[in-house]
Amino acid sequence: MIEFLFDYGLFLAKLGTAAVVIVVVVGIIVTLTKRGAHQEGLLVEHLNKRLEGLGDTVRLAVQGKDQFKQTSKERKKEAKKFAKKGSQRKRIYVIDFKGDIRATATTSLREEVSAVLAVASEDDQVLVRLENSGGTVHEHGLAASQLLRIREKNIPLLVSVDKVAASGGYLMACVASHIIAAPFAIIGSIGVIAQLPNFNRFLEDKGVDFEQITAGRYKRTVTMFGKNTDEDRGKLKEEIEDVHELFKMQILGHRPQIDIERISTGEHWYGTRALELGLIDEIRTSDDFLSEAATESDLYGLTFKRKKTLPERLLGGAESLLSR
Repeated sequence: MIEFLFDYGLFLAKLGTAAVVIVVVVGIIVTLTKRGAHQEGLLVEHLNKRLEGLGDTVRLAVQGKDQFKQTSKERKKEAKKFAKKGSQRKRIYVIDFKGDIRATATTSLREEVSAVLAVASEDDQVLVRLENSGGTVHEHGLAASQLLRIREKNIPLLVSVDKVAASGGYLMACVASHIIAAPFAIIGSIGVIAQLPNFNRFLEDKGVDFEQITAGRYKRTVTMFGKNTDEDRGKLKEEIEDVHELFKMQILGHRPQIDIERISTGEHWYGTRALELGLIDEIRTSDDFLSEAATESDLYGLTFKRKKTLPERLLGGAESLLSR
């Protein structure tokens, strides 16, 4: 009897655990569905106000309430005088691009660039804070083309690299009229790579035949499951070299002063070395640039929020839970 009650209690515990798991999963799905219900659109933030707010927090603590009020009044008076004169402050539009292998942020970048081009003039400036380690060629090429749209409108384009702009990341960065980077930012990696495992011998050992039918001599060269030949490898090498040449031409088109053979070896350099090689124009962080620019320019941060699909939200939620 005791054994029966024990087994029955264990069964109830398992059943209860399963029920809790189901409730939690359903709750996560409902939450993510509601969270993703918002419409996509463009968010614009006046960055000067954020910087002023941070400074005011410190001023209030350091100066005390009375002196802080006096300082604030003086700043407001100066702002009113400037406004009465009808002076138009320079505008700097700030776009953040955080890259991944497939450059998925390009979807938002397209909208952000289009928004800037609708209002910006040649007297304004665009700052792209770039963090990108590279990835697929065609998708990063599209991202670079979006930045090129700004240059083609004769609007000064500044790219800042605080952490990394390598491979496809530098393919984007080199489009800029001016590149700044932090001293230890990673710059370069101007090369192309293709790699994949081959399971042909494994399949043969298991008695599995791999069939592949193509039309066109080079429709498929190196494969994961078939037997690769020297001709296949040679053709892939030729294609990689061609992409590398296009990469170098892109850089020379925007930075003709650079020694292209010296920097196109696939190596990467830190900011200070990259400056010596002409890959960047100045050692500076984006924070330094914006803090100084805020004194005489209006800074606007643009972020296009894309509506994610339910699978994307579920995957993002799963990644968040795993990281926790």
